[in-house]
Amino acid sequence: MRYLALLLAFIAGPLLAQSDPTETARAAMSRLEAASEALQNAEKASDRVEALTQTVQAYESGLAALREGLRQARVREAAIQGVFEAESERLARLLGVLQSIEAAPEPHLLLHPEGPIGTARTGMILSEVTPALNREAQRLRAALEEVALLRGLQESAVSTLEDGLQGAQRARTALSQAVSNRTDLPKRFLADDEAMANLIATADTLESFAGGLMSATVEDTSVSIAQPDFTEARGTLDLPVLGRVIREMNEADSAGVRRPGWVIATRPLTLVTLPWPATIRYLGPLLDYGLVAIVEPGEEHLLVLAGLGELYGEVGEVLPKGAPIGLMGGADTEGDQALLISNPASSGAQASESLYLELRHNGEPVDPAQWFAVSVE
Repeated sequence: MRYLALLLAFIAGPLLAQSDPTETARAAMSRLEAASEALQNAEKASDRVEALTQTVQAYESGLAALREGLRQARVREAAIQGVFEAESERLARLLGVLQSIEAAPEPHLLLHPEGPIGTARTGMILSEVTPALNREAQRLRAALEEVALLRGLQESAVSTLEDGLQGAQRARTALSQAVSNRTDLPKRFLADDEAMANLIATADTLESFAGGLMSATVEDTSVSIAQPDFTEARGTLDLPVLGRVIREMNEADSAGVRRPGWVIATRPLTLVTLPWPATIRYLGPLLDYGLVAIVEPGEEHLLVLAGLGELYGEVGEVLPKGAPIGLMGGADTEGDQALLISNPASSGAQASESLYLELRHNGEPVDPAQWFAVSVE
């Protein structure tokens, strides 16, 4: 937790006090503290999974805030340097005047070869020019001090980010272990292994696979589980991953391919969670979608999450809202200082992973924009 405390300290300074990263970091800090307390009080495996999920998400939010803070610092430094370069000649003349005034004895500044009248005029001119020169000098000094502060912020934040990444990775590892040790989840369905294998082998589209899922799972009649009405969630769902929607339903990609779902850009190893309580219908590789999780959040509804690097759980398990379903793939290389500082101009530059999200009702895809409380680009 001390890593995120350091992170907050760097972001919440006077320079970035009014920025969005500050509020994000504060919220992440509060979540991490709450998760730490919940982890200490966890009695069951499901409690530990929930606490570790909150820990990973708090790290991800805090690190995102730090990345944005670094980006803003770099942009601000570049702006100041641009002003210096554009006004280099004028600033050089200003510095020369200031140095001359400072070096010359004060009586000599007031003497004029034309006598008392010239001296009086000189005094009047200096009385008007000097305050302006002082203001310009103070502005220049403040800009130079801000550049020094910005560079110090970036250098210090690198080690903070590295520590935070290590903390996040430890939390992810602990979460994976906790999920594998979890045995207290109810099961609503049992998988028919032979039917599932045949379905995977014969399905040529996501639609045909999703349509056959019902026949490849058998309801466990010994378990009766009440789930909230999914229709009440319309327009309120959060994204299952920290990221941004980069392609909407049926929007063509660079290859002209259209899919009836969303593509969400996110970072490597980001945690993927359920936006609503759901039953796991399928976990595994599927067609060209990579690793796929298909869950049933409500009657006749299926939520497809594709492109993951690691999956959690078993078919038939009933998971609560916010439960982890997997991790994105890829490798987080941000511990590399060169990568961090040399090109932080875009906060999404390292969002190299894509999560595909599709929502289906009665076998037909529906627009996720009707269900998720997210503004798309």
